Amino acid sequence: MKIGRFTLSLAVTVLLAASLSAQNVVSQWDAIASTAIVATAKESPAPSGVWFAYVHLAVFDAVNAIDHRFQPYLFTTNPPAGANMDAAAIAAAHRILVNYFLSQQTTLDAAYAASVAAISDTPANISAGLALGEASAQALTTARANDGLLADVSYTPPVGPGYWLPTPPAFGPPVTPWLGQMVPFTMSGPAQFFPNEGPYALDSPQWINDYNKVKALGAVNSTIRTPQQTEIGLFWTEHTGQQYARAFQNLATQMGLGTLDTARLMAMLWAGYADAGIGCWNAKYTFSFWRPVTAIPVGGGNPALTADPNWLPLGTTPSHPEYPAGHACVTGAVSTVLSGYFRTTKLTFSVDSLVTNTTHTFTSTKDLVKEVEDARVFAGFHYRHSVVQGKVLGHKVGHHLVERYFGPAR
Repeated sequence: MKIGRFTLSLAVTVLLAASLSAQNVVSQWDAIASTAIVATAKESPAPSGVWFAYVHLAVFDAVNAIDHRFQPYLFTTNPPAGANMDAAAIAAAHRILVNYFLSQQTTLDAAYAASVAAISDTPANISAGLALGEASAQALTTARANDGLLADVSYTPPVGPGYWLPTPPAFGPPVTPWLGQMVPFTMSGPAQFFPNEGPYALDSPQWINDYNKVKALGAVNSTIRTPQQTEIGLFWTEHTGQQYARAFQNLATQMGLGTLDTARLMAMLWAGYADAGIGCWNAKYTFSFWRPVTAIPVGGGNPALTADPNWLPLGTTPSHPEYPAGHACVTGAVSTVLSGYFRTTKLTFSVDSLVTNTTHTFTSTKDLVKEVEDARVFAGFHYRHSVVQGKVLGHKVGHHLVERYFGPAR
C-alpha cells in the first residue's frame, strides 16, 4: 500500500510540475476536478456543472478574501498578512472535491500534496492560505446543504404524441430529473428564466418545418448534410463539462490570467453553466417533449408529415426530454459570461473535441453559440426551435449573473 501511494503521488507530482509553467493552480485544479467529476464519477454533462460550480465558487471566495478586489460570492474574512493565494485555492478545491467524492480521497490527497509542495513561500504563509481555503470550502458546503443535489425526484412523462419516450439504443430512464428542482447558484429559483413559449404545436406549420429539417439534416445516413456539418455535429457530442473545462483552462492560459482573475472567470463560467442547466432541466421536465429519434419513426403526430420507421440520428440521443436544448442553454450562458468578463463579444476562444480529434477556434462568442445551435440539429438531437429557445434561456442566465455577481468590490 505504501508503494502504491508513493507511486501515485509521484505521478501526480510529475504531471503538475510539467503543467506548472503553463497553468496557474486554479486551472490545474479545474483539470483535477474534471477528472474527478467526469472521468471517475461519471457525472453526466449538464449536472456536472453543479460540482464544478461548488469547486470554483469556494476557490474564488478563498483567493478573493486575500485582496478583496471583487464582491465575494458567499464567504469573506480578513486572513493573516501574507496568506498564500495559491494555497488557498488548492485547499478550497481539494476540500470540496473530497467532500462530494469521498471515495476518491486518496487520489485527491496526492494531488493536494503535490500542488502544495510546488508553492514557493514561507511555511507560515502557506499554512495561512490553506486554512483560508478550508474555511471557504466549509462555508460553501454548509450553505449548499439540502440544496437538492441528487434528490429523489420522480418523473412520469405524459403519454401520447409529442411526449418524451425512452430513446435508443439503451431505452433507459430519463436522467437527473433532480437537476431541474435544485437550488440555483445565482438565480432566484429554477424557473426564473422559464421559456416564454413551449414547443411548437404538432399541427403548426412551424412544427412541420422543424421536423423536416432535422429529419433531413440529422439522419445518420443524411444525403444533404455536408462533411463539414457532419464533423460539427459529432464535434459537440463529447461530454460538455469535460470539453468546456479544457477550453476554459486554455483560455485562462492564453489570456495570461493570474490566480485571482482565473478564479473569478471560472466561478462565473461554472456558476452560469450550472444555473443554465438547472433552468433548462426545469423546463425540459415540464414540457416533456419528444426527441426526433422517437417522433420521426411515427410521423411526428401530424398527417402532413412522412414517417420513417428506420430513422436514426447521427449521434446517440441523450436520455432526457428534448425542449429546450441543454447544450444551447449552457453555451448561451457561457458565451454571455465570456463577453461580460472580457467586455467584448470579439474574443478568440478555442475548443477541441476528443470525439473528432479536431479544434474549432472562434473569434466571436456569437459564432460559438451559432455553431452549437447548428450542431444539435446536425447530430439529430434537437429541433431548431429548441436550440434557439435554449440559447435565449442561457443568455438570460448569463446576463443576470454578470450584472449581479462577482463585480468589483464596492
